[in-house]
Amino acid sequence: MLTGVVLLATACTGQEQEPRREGDASGLSGPLAVFADQELAWDECESGAPGTECATYEVPLDYDDPGGERIEIAVKRLPSEGDDVIGSLLVNPGGPGSPGYDFVDHASSKVSDPVRERFDVVGFDPRGVGRSAPLTCMDAEGIDEFLGGVDGVEGDGDMSEVTDAELAELQEDSRDFVEACQANDPEIMMHMGTANVARDMDVLRVLLGDEKLTYLGFSYGTSIGAHYAEQFPERVRALVLDGAVDPSQGQLELSVQQATGFETALRAFVEDCLGGPDCPLGGSGDSVDDGIEALRGFLADTAREPLGNTMDDREVNRARAELGVLAALYSEGWWPRVREALTAATEEGDGTLLLQLADALYSRGDTSAYVNSTAALIAVNCSDSSSPRDVEAYVEAAAEAGEESPIFGPSLAWGALPCAYWPEEAVAPEREFDAEGAAPVMVVGTTRDSATPYAWSEALAEQLDPGFLLTRDGDGHTGYRMGDQCIDTHVDSYLIELTVPEDGMVCA
Repeated sequence: MLTGVVLLATACTGQEQEPRREGDASGLSGPLAVFADQELAWDECESGAPGTECATYEVPLDYDDPGGERIEIAVKRLPSEGDDVIGSLLVNPGGPGSPGYDFVDHASSKVSDPVRERFDVVGFDPRGVGRSAPLTCMDAEGIDEFLGGVDGVEGDGDMSEVTDAELAELQEDSRDFVEACQANDPEIMMHMGTANVARDMDVLRVLLGDEKLTYLGFSYGTSIGAHYAEQFPERVRALVLDGAVDPSQGQLELSVQQATGFETALRAFVEDCLGGPDCPLGGSGDSVDDGIEALRGFLADTAREPLGNTMDDREVNRARAELGVLAALYSEGWWPRVREALTAATEEGDGTLLLQLADALYSRGDTSAYVNSTAALIAVNCSDSSSPRDVEAYVEAAAEAGEESPIFGPSLAWGALPCAYWPEEAVAPEREFDAEGAAPVMVVGTTRDSATPYAWSEALAEQLDPGFLLTRDGDGHTGYRMGDQCIDTHVDSYLIELTVPEDGMVCA
């Protein structure tokens, strides 16, 4: 892991720290005022880290009809043990579809000791996720088939160009998924957008007694924070948006652009692999391009003859093998595991480890989480921005993404196809994000981030009027608590003291 060396000069400014306010938070008025009358009845959690407390609160299913149906949001907190508590730090790990409720159990590793001493760490499952009115579309078997790729794939499985039969199957699978959502949970699927999640978070802020919001969001969690700053700029105390998503792009555009991030991460992994002993992709005399070509050859072989595994009867075809490799690119710490998985696959014909990596990406170890996280991922992505309704746009996007990332690009583009069939009335209107009037907002970007390309962090920091960019020059997804002391120090100082480093600060 890279060390924390500041490459650009600092010009820090301090803002006056705001004291904690108990039960006197502003914000809810008119028909929403009734939601401020709730109390969070904290109780010992049924499971989780020692000392955590759990509660629920209610929000409108539809904010345009606040007197109508309500849904329940699950929330967990780890109270601060310090004597000088500033307030609550709300956290979200990303996804979409990842539970913020369970994320609090990992606060000791995800949030620094100085921050935990000054804040209660609070996480909630966004609407439609986990314990908060979870959206269900397909059962586990159905999702296995949905994620398992095209049954009738021909040749080497390269999806940058598809046959008529393959295209028909892709369309049918996507329509079937959306129809399953409509059949199982027609109400919640219509209100899954992140703008609603941000409003739910504002209700929680009020119930916690915080006049302004302090928030730490990773990956998709940055979208929640950006929506909050746009809707409630005067209620922002400090927002850390780490591994940003660019809110100005549609879902298909994001999928194509995401291919560049995974391609950058893949090349870093292959270079590292080739530099060590017994790399399954070649030796020290081979170039990165040679190693990637070896990986492409291996994946093509799995399309023609899938691997077996020792866990169940699923075939490790190209789609599942790709997911296994892609999952390991989220963190440099997973690189040894994918090397081991590729070695077992290429030398022994055993796809078990690759399948385990793919399963971890979608939380398949917990059937309920697996079923819900996939549904929530697609529902939020399709709800947050408009997508083309013409399948030819996806054909073109797959080809374009294949040029940027021959291995992962086409699959990422096709992954957006369900949005072509998502109910149009559930899709948020286009909007610009500038959060004018908000306090300074920290955007953290990692130069070789796999899942959220660095360019997205640059774009978000530029779009937000109060945004400033802090850069981690390194590998892996997100920057805070990833081993770079420089990043951690600046994030901690901003959250606690509201210290703003110079815009464009780079840590390496």
